[in-house]
Amino acid sequence: MAVVGVAGATLTACASPEDDGKEDLKSGVILHSVYFWLKTDLTEDERADFLNFFKALNSIPNVRFLTYGAPAPTNPRPVVENSFDYNLIVTFDKMENLNVYETHPTHLKAIEDYSKYWTKVMVHDTLIA
Repeated sequence: MAVVGVAGATLTACASPEDDGKEDLKSGVILHSVYFWLKTDLTEDERADFLNFFKALNSIPNVRFLTYGAPAPTNPRPVVENSFDYNLIVTFDKMENLNVYETHPTHLKAIEDYSKYWTKVMVHDTLIA
């Protein structure tokens, strides 16, 4: 459920002023949402360094949109899962672009450099209908 809240707020923020405030995600767009659980003993400097991971990924070709954030302080409910530390949201115009992203040297190098900071990663890929 957290994907909908974070993704919806993020994508709405990208809307142009002349539309109704909603991003028009065309059929076939891929929404790549990645959740990170960081090690609990990280220093503030290490947590700040981890954010460079997202900046590195933004330089990969064919990324349509990239943003990240921490869990929103929503009211606790049984359907809310916000135990993660950060959520990365990337959109791609087509599956081929996601496939390139996954194996791109910049992506692989960023994982190598920054995976020392996390204990768990979970990926959700959605094909927009």
